[in-house]
Amino acid sequence: MRRIGGTLTAGKWQGAASDVVVLDYDARHRRRTVLRCLSGREVLLDLAVAVHLHDGDALQLDDGSYVEVRAAAEPLLELRTASAAELTRLAWHLGNRHVAAELGDGWLRIRPDHVLADLAVRLGATVESVSAPFEPEAGAYAAHAHPPQRAP
Repeated sequence: MRRIGGTLTAGKWQGAASDVVVLDYDARHRRRTVLRCLSGREVLLDLAVAVHLHDGDALQLDDGSYVEVRAAAEPLLELRTASAAELTRLAWHLGNRHVAAELGDGWLRIRPDHVLADLAVRLGATVESVSAPFEPEAGAYAAHAHPPQRAP
């Protein structure tokens, strides 16, 4: 089994990947585990410390080749409000509860939670179930996480 001993952030590696691994948010934060690639082969992720991987990152195999990381779509709740002020208020309430949230242009995405969905509705938000990759904000104290890769 090939061993992965290093990672490169999206846009910092060149060439074609020899394989692809599709991982949900939780599976993209590991130190040591066996990963199954789209080709069916298994590779051993064996890092010195856990890192959070993002869509487009690369895992470097012991032979120098790369496995590209793709973020899997997963069930999420997309929260929208009528104004930026209401969205800011909703974000504050979610942050006060230490909820992992992805911020977009006019929306917040969180993992499904009926209590939080009810809170959002009571604060004036619409709640829609969506399926998308989850890239929540790393947080101010996430020293070892690199920021999400956003399109310009």
